[in-house]
Amino acid sequence: MTLAVLHCNNLVFKYASSGFELRIPEFSMQAGDTVFLEGNSGSGKSTLLNLMAGVLLPQSGHVSLMGQNLSALSASRCDSLRVDHIGFLFQQFNLLSYLSVLDNVTLPCKFSKRRKQNAMAQAGTVRQAAERLLNGLGMGKYLDQPVSTLSVGQQQRVAAARALIGQPDLIIADEPTSALDAGHQAQFVQLLLAQAAEQNTAVLLVSHDPNLAQHCAKRQHMGQWQA
Repeated sequence: MTLAVLHCNNLVFKYASSGFELRIPEFSMQAGDTVFLEGNSGSGKSTLLNLMAGVLLPQSGHVSLMGQNLSALSASRCDSLRVDHIGFLFQQFNLLSYLSVLDNVTLPCKFSKRRKQNAMAQAGTVRQAAERLLNGLGMGKYLDQPVSTLSVGQQQRVAAARALIGQPDLIIADEPTSALDAGHQAQFVQLLLAQAAEQNTAVLLVSHDPNLAQHCAKRQHMGQWQA
């Protein structure tokens, strides 16, 4: 049986103060899967992503990343597992404005030996791996440019390359197109998924926008998991 990249089993998380509760009987992703997770503001998307990343721990049930139960790990081991196997694409990009495009993209390889080794095995050097990704995303001519000088759309592509470098097993993309106009949203998602497919990286695309669902092979809605 193929090892799931991500697996949630009988997951229960509740905020005592508000009474909000998530119940997920089962959810899993395999290598190369593309899943669209839809939910409006306040539906628990951020809570679920924090559970999947091991930032929050459930009251019962478990989340497994690459076969390892996150609740059973120490904080440091959980951090290491996360950086080795998950690439994050944030709504606000979280790029370091004082660094160049290239330096931003290669950052994960400074914190993850596994992703550094993967990048070198794939392209010879980490820099060459970054250049390959940036070229694929149409950003190859901006390598040494400070990210602060880029447009919003260009910054989002840099963030995508940073998430993808070193062949993580899973990309978690949280509202990745919210800062883009409608004309560029589909183009960006298509580029992201194409690059992920080349390295068999699973993608969890999280958004309130149902128009993005067509780009993914599977679809889930937060409403089904609200108790």
